[in-house]
Amino acid sequence: MNSEANFKETSDRCEASLGQLSGGGMREDVWAPLRKLTSARIALGRAGGSMPTRHQLDFQLAHACARDAVWSRFDPDSLAADLRKLGLEVITVESAARDRAEFLQRPDLGRRLATESRVRLLQQLGQSAGVDLAIIITDGLSALAVTTQSPPFLAELLHLLQHDSWSIAPLIVARHGRVALQDEIGEICRAKISLILIGERPGLGSPDSMGLYFIYSPKTGKTDADRNCVSNIRQGGLPPVEAAQKVRHLLHACRKMAISGVQLKDDSAAAISSLGAA
Repeated sequence: MNSEANFKETSDRCEASLGQLSGGGMREDVWAPLRKLTSARIALGRAGGSMPTRHQLDFQLAHACARDAVWSRFDPDSLAADLRKLGLEVITVESAARDRAEFLQRPDLGRRLATESRVRLLQQLGQSAGVDLAIIITDGLSALAVTTQSPPFLAELLHLLQHDSWSIAPLIVARHGRVALQDEIGEICRAKISLILIGERPGLGSPDSMGLYFIYSPKTGKTDADRNCVSNIRQGGLPPVEAAQKVRHLLHACRKMAISGVQLKDDSAAAISSLGAA
């Protein structure tokens, strides 16, 4: 059973068992109706001077799922096999972090390629004439997120871009990567734009949340001010298909104006709405 299915089964089982508990003197919060509008932990009520047992156990479950997401094993070869079904070549690489523990303790190592991977990418892609877009997929802080969200997101994004004259490098799947890894890889690919899909730091209730960053003219030494971010890509947040539509608009603007980061403003909501109305 995969991590996503295991999380859902555990959550459902916990919910079912907790649903059998009686109120037992629990005081309902006057803001309780607002819980229908958000998944945030608000208006939980009180049991004496404490949080109700139901919500305390739910919090512990969410915390455990977040920890599992951070430490979960990433299988780049399995993800690469799934992504090859989209019709593009896929290359797997490693960051300079040798294992998960070192990756978490040394963020700097996740921002650059391992020597062997760098040499191999230079041999395979370093002599290319250049492309419009390089796409990197990496585990970051949640392997569950990219394994779950990247296939549907990329299927939709590549479908949207295929009629827009985009040249795209082979997909790069990287183990133990941080956001800035896109700079080195994008530079090797001679890409105008580098896009990285990465598992976000899990929230308490969103262990499967994927984020993405893109940057114009990627090269080592770029800063976060040069990047644009779209976050919380998951079914309970920004669904992958909707995220792909937003990113398509942003990538077009990035390529057309040759800018990214703080210089590039997100007006995708208005643009997508006008297309829908037309």
